[in-house]
Order: sequence, then C-alpha cells, then structure tokens
Amino acid sequence: MQLIAYLNFNGNCEEAFRYYEKHLGGKIIAMMRYEDGPKDMPVSPDSKKKIMHARLTVGDAVLMASDAPPPRFDKPQGFAVSIMIDEPAEADRVFSALGDGGTVTMPIGETFWAKRFGMLVDRFGTPWMVNCEKPM
Repeated sequence: MQLIAYLNFNGNCEEAFRYYEKHLGGKIIAMMRYEDGPKDMPVSPDSKKKIMHARLTVGDAVLMASDAPPPRFDKPQGFAVSIMIDEPAEADRVFSALGDGGTVTMPIGETFWAKRFGMLVDRFGTPWMVNCEKPM
C-alpha cells in the first residue's frame, strides 16, 4: 500500500507542478488535460486546457493533483504536505523556494526535534512543512 497526497488547485495546477518539479528536483510523470478525456465527457470551454490529473515523483515519493472544477474547489485547510530533508542547507533552500510569493506561517529554524523546521503556504495555496530532524 502507498499513501499519496492528492491536491486540488483553482486553475493553476500545471504552473504549480512545473514549479515543484524544478524546485523539489522532481519529475512530472503524467499531466492530462480535461480536453484529453472521453469525447462524451462534458467539459466547459474554460476548463479544456486545465489539468484533470497530474503526477509528480520526487525520489520514491509521489504527489498527485488536478484543477478542481470551479464549483468544487475549496481552499486547502486542515493539512500540510510534509517534506523530510536530511541536510539543513537543503531544508533552507527548499523552504525559501516554496515560500517565494507565499506566506510563511512559521519561519524555518531550529526546534527541540529538528535542525530545521518551518511551515508555509506557497503561492499556489498549498500548505507545506519542511523538516530536517535531529537524530533521535
């Protein structure tokens, strides 16, 4: 079994995934648009170029997403995508990249459990936690 986070975006899934691919060192494995669906699937003209399904791999991890149809989009809340990073400098770099244009909710710094830990909501509305744990 594999647990995979599935994010919904408000029309900017492709932009977000291209940003994540670049700054997280990942690879987009799939990016299907609504217009690529079955011919009989109803799609509004505004949604044709939007993303119906995307999959990004970062190492062994997978993140999936889509652009939610407009009446079904809800602002993300009550969760965060958590990234575990081994090196403090890399944690700082990733935090800075994800935070660019976003809102930092807890600045990255040392905590009792981590060499580096911080929380933010990126420019695409996704909540993140960046964690570089101390040895237990």
